[in-house]
Amino acid sequence: MAAGPVRRTTRSILPYSDAVTDLATAHGQSSYQVRFDWGAAGATAIADGAHLVVWVDQLAAAEGASQPMPLLGGTPGGVELMPATLDDAAEVATAALRRQTELGGRCVIAVVAAGAVRADGSLRFAVEDLLAAGAIIEAIGTAGIDHQSPEAAAAASAYAGLKNATRHLISASASSRELRESSPA
Repeated sequence: MAAGPVRRTTRSILPYSDAVTDLATAHGQSSYQVRFDWGAAGATAIADGAHLVVWVDQLAAAEGASQPMPLLGGTPGGVELMPATLDDAAEVATAALRRQTELGGRCVIAVVAAGAVRADGSLRFAVEDLLAAGAIIEAIGTAGIDHQSPEAAAAASAYAGLKNATRHLISASASSRELRESSPA
C-alpha cells in the first residue's frame, strides 16, 4: 500500500519565523512522551504539545561553539525550555518528573540536539550532542518516563552502547578538534 502525501500545516512557534512548517505529523513523534530531533527545525518539528524542551549543546560553554537556543512561544500551561549537557542528565530527569507532578499527568519531553553549523550555514551531525542527548533520554527513562519515540530510543542506545567511551568521543569529535584548532594558544 502506497503512503499518501505528508500533511503539513503552518504554525509559528519560534519567534524568529513567521511561518514554520510543523513536521511533528511527518516525523510521527507526536504520540510519544519522549521525542528527539536536531537543530531549530527539529525543535519546531517535535515541540508541539511538549511541556519540556531540552536543548542539548554539549560544547555550549566553549566560546563560539554553541548554536542559538530557540525561544518557544507561549502555549497553554507553558513550555519550559531547558539548556543541557551530558552532566545535566540527572537534573533534566528530575525536572521532567517535577513537571509531570505539576501537570498531574503525562509530561511530554522534546530533546533537541543542537548540532553544528557548516561554513555554508547548514546543520551537521555532532556526535557530542547525540551522546549527551542520549544520556539525557536514558536518565529520563530510568526515572520512569520511558514512552520514547524510535528516534529517542536510538539516541539513548547510542549513549548506552558507548557510555564508557563517551568522554573520549566528545573530546575527539570533529567539533571539539575544530574548537581547539581555532582557539588562541
